[in-house]
Amino acid sequence: MSNPSYHEALPKGVEVLRWPHKHPLPESEIVAFFESRDLAPTRWSNGPGEVYSVHTHNYQKTLFCVTGSITFSLPDLNQDVTLRPGDRLTLPPGTRHGATVGPDGVTCIEAGD
Repeated sequence: MSNPSYHEALPKGVEVLRWPHKHPLPESEIVAFFESRDLAPTRWSNGPGEVYSVHTHNYQKTLFCVTGSITFSLPDLNQDVTLRPGDRLTLPPGTRHGATVGPDGVTCIEAGD
């Protein structure tokens, strides 16, 4: 997962890591990623078109898209980031973001530290 050609470093410490393979990233590997960092991952799902208004967290949020897609809006960067299965997004504490779930819904696994 650390191949630099699939890494997107955005301003203000936001990072996107794209899953480069056709086969899905196993959920067990996502869980192992978090557990190896002493983080407790949470799995959640939402239906198509679900919208999360812009908000912040006081912790670093790391999220993997497992199925479907979700587009994060980053208003302070004037940028949108769409995650597809296997992609990872890391948001530093205080990063303003919102999200819209894609047309097939989404399942994600995330944790904060």
